[in-house]
Amino acid sequence: MRVTMLETPHVAVGAAIAAKIPNPYIAIPLALVSHLIMDQVPHWNPHSYTEIKTKGQISNNTKYLAIVDVAISLGLGFYIASRFLPDYKHAVVILAASFAAVLPDVIKSPYFLLGKRTGLVKKWVDFERSLQVETGFVPGMLIQIGVVIISLLWVM
Repeated sequence: MRVTMLETPHVAVGAAIAAKIPNPYIAIPLALVSHLIMDQVPHWNPHSYTEIKTKGQISNNTKYLAIVDVAISLGLGFYIASRFLPDYKHAVVILAASFAAVLPDVIKSPYFLLGKRTGLVKKWVDFERSLQVETGFVPGMLIQIGVVIISLLWVM
């Protein structure tokens, strides 16, 4: 059973990369690659894929967690970017890197949200699932919280 890491740690790392490397030609690709690397770090998440396979849809609890996670991610990305104002160019690079860091999961949205479970979307879901390393709830969440904290400390 494989899952995907929450979005918040991905955003934190992507924003931290761009905070330290303001060159968009370096920061944005690094943020994108960081997603695939971070998926190989043991973590926990709801089992969206399993829920779809067994129940035909994602549970309300999983939807709620996803909404909260995305809201926190957006807030975190904008907060980190705002710390670099009035340098708008750097702030925009941070936001772009934050988005690049979650892009591999955004690409999967049609699979989970729109029922498009064939073709390239299905192949991408299968590929990214093959990278995932799952662990139990407590250690998995502690690892993800640790990633966010370390990223914030690196930025500040």
